[in-house]
Parts: sequence; C-alpha cells; structure tokens
Amino acid sequence: MKILKHIGVAVSTAFLMASNGAMAQTESLSIATGGTGGVYYPLGGAFAEIIGKNLDGYTAVAEVTGASVENMALIHRGDSSMALVLADTAYQAYHGEGQFEGRQVENTRALASIYPNVIQIVTLKDSGINSLQDLKGKSVSVGAPGSGTEVNSRIVLSENGITPDVFDVQRLNFNETADALRDGDADVGFWSVAPPNSSIMSLAATRDIRVLSLTEEERAAAIKAEPVFASFTLPAGTYEGVDEDVQTLGIPSVLIVNSDMPDDLAYDLTKLLFDKKAELIAAHPAAENLTVEFTLGSTPVPLHPGSIRYFEEIGEEVPDRLKP
Repeated sequence: MKILKHIGVAVSTAFLMASNGAMAQTESLSIATGGTGGVYYPLGGAFAEIIGKNLDGYTAVAEVTGASVENMALIHRGDSSMALVLADTAYQAYHGEGQFEGRQVENTRALASIYPNVIQIVTLKDSGINSLQDLKGKSVSVGAPGSGTEVNSRIVLSENGITPDVFDVQRLNFNETADALRDGDADVGFWSVAPPNSSIMSLAATRDIRVLSLTEEERAAAIKAEPVFASFTLPAGTYEGVDEDVQTLGIPSVLIVNSDMPDDLAYDLTKLLFDKKAELIAAHPAAENLTVEFTLGSTPVPLHPGSIRYFEEIGEEVPDRLKP
C-alpha cells in the first residue's frame, strides 16, 4: 500500500475491484487522537467507523498520539487528516502565541467543537493536599509530553505562583498518572479531559481520592492568561467518594483539519458528525455536548469553508470571527 499526500490530507490509497471489473479508489483518512486512556481515542475510533460505513470512497482510522500539541504538528504537516485538539492549544498555534511563538500554524481550520474538557486535579484523600498551594514540594504529574493537559496544567500552576522549580515534575499520560498515584510514586495528577474519565474512575475504585477545587481568584488568574478557559463545576458524585461539587475550569475540544482539505470532504465530515451524533455518544457520553450552538459559541479558530456551508445550509448564522 502506497502512502500519498493529497492536497494537505494524509491518505493511503487502496484499489478495490468493482463489479464491472474497473478499479475503484478508496482513500483512508487518519484521525489523530491521544492516549487510549482518554476520550479522544474512543471518539476518534467511533468517527472512523462512521466514516467507513457512510462516506463512499473513504475509510478512516484513529491514531494513538501524544494528543493536542503533537496533533497540531500532524495537521500542519499534512500527516493526519483530522485531529482532536484542546481549544487553548489550537488558539495558541493559530495565533503563534505561547509555546507556538515563532511557529504559527495558520493552516488550521475547525469542523466543530465536540465537548468541553475539564481540568481535574486528583490526589489521594490521605495525602494532606487540600488546595493548589499545597502542591509546593510535591511530586506532580502535569500530563504527557506534548499533551493539552500539560499545556493547561502549566498555565494554571504558573499563573498562581507555582513554578516548576517548587515541585517535582512528572510528565505522565492518564493511565500512568493513575498508576503513580495508586502506587505512591506521585502525590498529585492533572487530567484535562471530559468527565468521568476511566483512569480516574479506576483509581477511585481502589483508593479514596480527592479532586481539588480552584478558588475564584485562582480561576480568574488562569482565565486572564488563557481566555478559552471558563469556570466549570464538576458535580458531586462524578467519581466514587467525591461527595462535593468541585470548582475548576473547562476547555473545549475541537476537531481540526488542514485548510487544504477539499470543501466537499469537509462538508461531508461535518454533516456526518451531527447526523450520527448518537453513535458518537454510544462510544463516549462526552459527545452529548456536540451541538451547533456549542460549536458556534466556543470554537477558537476559523471554521473550514466546507463546515461553514453545512451550518449555513441548516439555517445557522456563522459569526464573522469563525470565517477564514
């Protein structure tokens, strides 16, 4: 099978024998997701299956990646067709800010915002850690290298006076973070993911956990530095033993593509997302938040023209800020 680059969309091309003896071409789209313990992978896998069943001439596959930051690079280079990315990472990359200063990714377009990620700061109940300020001198997993969790956690920490020199930094993925907390190899772990998360649920089933709340001042400091953050209440009972609401922050997750994707393909993919929403929800309940209103109100980068065509066809007014 020969790997081709086709107008900014990474495709693998297979030739299938049609009934009349002619050769039919099928393109395979790649969807960059994250680790298997997060939400991106099951949603990406479900969407890949939807594409294969419903979009003539295409198959798709979900790829395990380091998540948001790596995914931006994959889209920029045309090495992946689509990618799930945290809104703050997409925003910084598109504008050449933060860790993307000097390497702006202007060829990013969005199809939709899928759901809000929630910053969840987890420790064991007997750790003696009750607030963000208690992290000083502790061993903290800030997220996998190149992940949106790492970007989010560093903003929340640094904007509240907790710099890497005052705690022991670990850079672990979700499953590794849960294992490290369970085994006593880390004191605190950050997750930026849709709740409830399977790795936190697994940890809560074997250990008593606490999810830290951020004060109003701590949330305000983070929002000032990163405008795509929004205050979010994690309801009591989301995890076993967590019996009080947790005040934290939420960040949209966005499905992005390269600006070179053909308009008709972007239109078809956007339509499939909304038409087959029930199948995405079956893969993960986070997709309950996939709505036109959420997309038009929270997407941090311009929409693809094909996506805009879909929204306008169903009678929606697309804000000027989302037009390329």
